[in-house]
Amino acid sequence: MFFKKKKFLDLSSFRWLNQAKNKDFSKISPKFLKKIMLWTGAILLAFFAFVSFEIYFPLNPTSHETITYTVQKGWSDTQIANDLQKLRIIRSSFFFKFYLITSLQHSSLQAGKYNLSSRMSAYQIAKAMTHGDAISETLVIPEGWDIEDIGKYLESKQICKQDDFVKAASKDYSGEFDFLKDKPKDIGLEGFLFPDTYKVSGAEGCDGIVLIMISNFDKKLTPEIREQIASQKKTIFDIVTMASMLEKEVKGLTDKKIVAGILWKRLSVGMPLQLDCTVNYITGKSDPGVAIKDSKIDSPYNTYKYKGLPKGPISSPGMDSIIAALNPTKTAYWFYLGDGITVYSKTAEEHAINRAKYLD
Repeated sequence: MFFKKKKFLDLSSFRWLNQAKNKDFSKISPKFLKKIMLWTGAILLAFFAFVSFEIYFPLNPTSHETITYTVQKGWSDTQIANDLQKLRIIRSSFFFKFYLITSLQHSSLQAGKYNLSSRMSAYQIAKAMTHGDAISETLVIPEGWDIEDIGKYLESKQICKQDDFVKAASKDYSGEFDFLKDKPKDIGLEGFLFPDTYKVSGAEGCDGIVLIMISNFDKKLTPEIREQIASQKKTIFDIVTMASMLEKEVKGLTDKKIVAGILWKRLSVGMPLQLDCTVNYITGKSDPGVAIKDSKIDSPYNTYKYKGLPKGPISSPGMDSIIAALNPTKTAYWFYLGDGITVYSKTAEEHAINRAKYLD
């Protein structure tokens, strides 16, 4: 058997490799080395100039247009960068992300509403978002508003849709807040969205606003108030329900305490509360004296038809109403008129006279 002789690659055949192997690099001229260094420096300088231009120079320095851009909670820097490029606010999403990564801020962009313009550089926009320089939105929620009222207001402020807010306020938060544990599961958060002035970024969404308002209620319900409720053998839910009616019925702490005394007394003897505000909650009206047909509506909120407290709160009570519900004033009164000046009566006959005098 014959075998072919195997040919191996002969590196010595590569003349240039042999020359390089035998080359003495120490003999390279300083002029050549200088040229290499100059070229390397020029390339690096051009690179840094280009990167700096992309990051620190605005897309349109003379622009007069400003947009309101909302960063939603949970958005990634990639999503934000792509959005800004599509909106022609920044030149390059790549270099926006490049700056965030190299400056170790890629996970520091904060949710919120921002006023942005193409006259801002990628650096300026990133700085605003990482420092949370968002537009601050002021929300003023008055005492006595219900969930529908709050939702309508939030929609007018472009915070969230009214229907979405109503849905968010129907969720169960009893696992996070113990004061909601005695609230029936089929009742939403009516009465527990504390009326106050709030500063928000505008990017919280419906769930975020609900959480902020419940958390505020939690702070207002101090340990002393909780202890007082327990000592009276009442539930937080009952106190808030009573307070929500006081908020709609009368103004001023003194009158609220007197009316609280009247209503608790009616409940103690099994007398129906017969409050127009509870019927108005059903109908969505604001009649100071409800129509006879409305007072016959079959609803667990109708205190004309059913004895006891209504099914749940009918508004967001303030602290005065909560304090009044907890500290009722004992009087001989059983009836009252709460139209402007509150007028009290001890008997049904006296009450009828006052109604004819002040309402008819």
